[in-house]
Amino acid sequence: MRTGTKIAIGAGTAAVALGGAALVFGPGLYADLNADRADAAPTVDSPGVSDVTDVAGFDGDWTVAEGESYAGYRVDEVLQGRDVTVTGRTPDVTGTVSVADGTVTAAEITVDMTTVATDSGARDEYFRGTALNTGEHPTSTFVLTEPVAVEPGTESVALVGDLTVHGVTQAVTLDAQVGLTDTGARVAGSVPVTFADFGVQAPDLGFVSVEEAGEVEFLLDLVQNP
Repeated sequence: MRTGTKIAIGAGTAAVALGGAALVFGPGLYADLNADRADAAPTVDSPGVSDVTDVAGFDGDWTVAEGESYAGYRVDEVLQGRDVTVTGRTPDVTGTVSVADGTVTAAEITVDMTTVATDSGARDEYFRGTALNTGEHPTSTFVLTEPVAVEPGTESVALVGDLTVHGVTQAVTLDAQVGLTDTGARVAGSVPVTFADFGVQAPDLGFVSVEEAGEVEFLLDLVQNP
């Protein structure tokens, strides 16, 4: 779905924007202001697969729908000893999922990394240019490598696949919630990542440092193809 679910990593995206804010407001106030700006973790509000007794209706091909779908990252920064959480997201997610006999047999999700955004244009510029070099690696992908059954009562699944970010591919396991919506299905979840595993160095500028690990997050609305 990596994530769905192709996903976005945010390694060290905060370095540029933090300097000016820290000088103007002071590091403590900056941390207080930004701690509340991180988006809530993606979740399926009302998992509905648990209410299904016959999963035969899931068979076929599904497509990531526009609207609610997104992918992105969550990373912690340390600013003068104060913890700040940053989230970056993009709605530009595409992909397909195939189901046969109640089993997800294939999935490939692509995320446009050039549009991942936070609340700071300077941070985003650093993320796209310095951290991930989206000029050369404009997309990230997740490709499912092991089939997963969606049985009656299912509310969560482990999605095993290859996550490619910054041109580097790593095997990952995505922990995901699944549920039904009025128009199809919804999958939400995350996976922890270490930036160095993808050839990305988390910056340490003295007054601000970025943790060496973070999370890739996603929420996918899926609609069944006719």
